[in-house]
Amino acid sequence: MKITFLGAGSTIFAKNVLGDCILTPSLGEFDIALYDIDPDRLDCSYKMLNNINRRYGKAKIAKFTDLEKALDGADFVVNAVQVGGYEPCTVTDFEVPKKYGLRQTIGDTLGIGGIFRFLRTEPVLRQFAEAMHKVCPQALFLNYVNPMAMITGYSIRELGLNAVGLCHSVQYCVEGLFKTLGYPEDLKDKVKWDIAGINHQAWLLKIEDEAGNDMYPEIKRRSLSGEYAKGMEWDLVRHEMMHRFGYYNTESSEHTAEYLPYFIKSAYPELIEKFKIPLDEYPRRCVKQIKEWNELREKVLSEDIEHVRSKEFASYIIEAAVTDRPCRIHGNVINGTLIPNLPADACVEVACLVDRNGVQPVRHAPLPEQCAALNRTNINVQLLAIEAARTKKREDVYRAAYLDPHTSAELTLDQIKALCDDLFEAHGKWLPEYR
Repeated sequence: MKITFLGAGSTIFAKNVLGDCILTPSLGEFDIALYDIDPDRLDCSYKMLNNINRRYGKAKIAKFTDLEKALDGADFVVNAVQVGGYEPCTVTDFEVPKKYGLRQTIGDTLGIGGIFRFLRTEPVLRQFAEAMHKVCPQALFLNYVNPMAMITGYSIRELGLNAVGLCHSVQYCVEGLFKTLGYPEDLKDKVKWDIAGINHQAWLLKIEDEAGNDMYPEIKRRSLSGEYAKGMEWDLVRHEMMHRFGYYNTESSEHTAEYLPYFIKSAYPELIEKFKIPLDEYPRRCVKQIKEWNELREKVLSEDIEHVRSKEFASYIIEAAVTDRPCRIHGNVINGTLIPNLPADACVEVACLVDRNGVQPVRHAPLPEQCAALNRTNINVQLLAIEAARTKKREDVYRAAYLDPHTSAELTLDQIKALCDDLFEAHGKWLPEYR
């Protein structure tokens, strides 16, 4: 069995995903192929994983800068690339929109930042797909890259890959909610819940205690009581949406704020303070992570490095597929009729069974109509961005941006078109030619 990791220079994430696999005894002996275009970061991950392997496992690890050699014969391909990095591309995604008064928090999933992040990632995805169809056509493509719905939807619908998109927002949804409201830490492991929707905007549709009692009334009471105000400061947007639309959603408030037209508004700057919205949060994180990497590098490369299996889905998927011991995950897949009141072409996030037959999504009941309606505002952007990647027409890029909830709430049609043109020019070589 062979796992190929694309973007292996993401050393900490490679530690989690591949370290988890090394710590899975039922996988036995297997091959790991690390691929990256940055030889220095690739070498760091190679040394780090070898140290984990010597301590915990029996994998055979190799590193590559040749894509086809890395993919040759792979059974599972993990995608963790970031095209363009922090500089220049992430900086561009934030600084150019600021000239138009358009502010963002994360900019990697929706909005103007998410659209252009997808457009510059798409040519690299196409290279991956061409190589996979040639040297590992049966491999399962495990996508961890944002914008999740655009990349996974494009990979399946347009590139013909056997793919599933993976995120950790579902695993941490209930835990995060309980943390804001003072529930005991171990309660998260005792409750029953149901989550479905789209990536970063899936809905906690049901949450019950061990006796089967609905916990939402008490959750909402605590949220409104003021008793937990300090613990809720980082998550006020999600709590507000829960009260307005009835359900808590999976991704954090800093993300949620820019998927909607209600919170980041230049005409109402007081909302930023009221809801504690961290504008420019992702660039700050990038700077912090770069600084921390320089400090962590020696520790990560230590022969005494430790690892504990994480909650990332990848190793559990691989284990279930290899051993035929089923597991349940939440994955991003093409909708079809999985969620009846969302578009068939949409990429949705639903429960999936995994065994030797692969990833098998579970059909869900229709979402509450208000939740489906909010999802559709995001899906509109995702589908138009995928169409733009297919046609290479700027007109389709403009339309994706015209439909974005946050962008359209702040800018006129002419401003949105001009902003897109400015981003095409600023990104330069990072984007293919759009006519």
